[in-house]
Amino acid sequence: MPQFSYKARRRSGEVVTGVLEVPDRTAALAQIERLGLFPVAVDASKGGVAPPGVAAPTARRSWKESLPPTLRVYFTKQRAPKMQELATYTQQLANLLNSGMPLTVALNSMTHLESKGIPADISKQLKQEVMEGRGLSDAMAKQPVVFSELYVNMVRAGESSGALVDVLRRLADHYNRFAEVQAKFKSAMIYPALVCCVGILIIAFFIFFMLPKFMEMFSGFSMQLPLPTRLLMKLSGAVTGYWWLGALMVIAAAVIFKRFSATEGGKRKMDELKMKLPIFGKVNKLNLFGQFARVLATLLKNGVPVLNALKITEQIIPNRIVKEAIAKTREAVTDGKTLAQPLAASRVFPQLMVDLVKIGEETGDVPGALANLAETYESELQIGLRVMMGLIEPLLIIAMAVGVGFLLLSILLPMFNLISSISGSSGPGGSR
Repeated sequence: MPQFSYKARRRSGEVVTGVLEVPDRTAALAQIERLGLFPVAVDASKGGVAPPGVAAPTARRSWKESLPPTLRVYFTKQRAPKMQELATYTQQLANLLNSGMPLTVALNSMTHLESKGIPADISKQLKQEVMEGRGLSDAMAKQPVVFSELYVNMVRAGESSGALVDVLRRLADHYNRFAEVQAKFKSAMIYPALVCCVGILIIAFFIFFMLPKFMEMFSGFSMQLPLPTRLLMKLSGAVTGYWWLGALMVIAAAVIFKRFSATEGGKRKMDELKMKLPIFGKVNKLNLFGQFARVLATLLKNGVPVLNALKITEQIIPNRIVKEAIAKTREAVTDGKTLAQPLAASRVFPQLMVDLVKIGEETGDVPGALANLAETYESELQIGLRVMMGLIEPLLIIAMAVGVGFLLLSILLPMFNLISSISGSSGPGGSR
């Protein structure tokens, strides 16, 4: 029977070697995993080569692998998974490891589990990297589209501390929280967007279809049209006669805005504006501060050094104003200052955050203070979303009522005048 020499690691990290007599390499890997070891390398020893005349088994190629290289890149391009998808994947992996499975077996099982947004090839590549002796965090670092720097550093901290399952569960909880906040924010914007679309469609229907028919009816009578009707007629004439000019203006404005927002100065201005808007600004700031506190607390709680944690948090936060404040905070901490001092000097973060971080530094529990802050801001964010919707809904209803009322008034006023003139001319003092 063929022999295979192997090198593997125990759970403690100790490297062991040996020789197995098994039919093939797959059986060797299975035997090593049954011994509770993590395989690093498995090579054919003497007698481990396939008998003459017997072809070595080849892996079945998928249809993507049979494509030309240019098309293969197009079809195999990986998109970044959504937060909920990443949370589900992480929770599944944590559950498998918690059941006592070796890491390679768990990753192999992940290729068969249904993980929306993360293809089975990712788990296969992770398993291959681990089997070759690399750590899980190093293997994940080679998949930056799927696993962010936050994810990789937390897994690395879990590997070094021996608490990988706990870290994965915290990661799953982290992404679940952010997915929930994103879902609430999106759902809060669905109703305003729907109302705006309906209002635009109603106005367009009146201008392009209803108004011309009424104008044909009124043109047969020699009567002075009311002011709202004349205004609507001029607006309809401008829209129908010069729609191409309006389209060009909209396209030009979109191009200018896109180019401006693509520059670093433009992005900074847009981020600054988002924080200063009357209604949306407060909700946006609550989201940013909650995200900052949650990410930094999660990293520090899992043993990531404060400077690395600040650097990762700076890369994750989308707002440039907050990014700059975090960068200055990191520079100040490098110079030996406490975390609360530069946060206060930035004048970006609220006083509540500064005070609680200062208390956390005095008590030696900064991660706990940041976690409490994150929960506070997440709760306030939910209240802020409800308040924003409570303000937006009546404003949209009023705007819709004014627009539709103006359209109806423009149509009904000349009809009332026409009816009055007809009834007046046919009355006792009318024509004979």
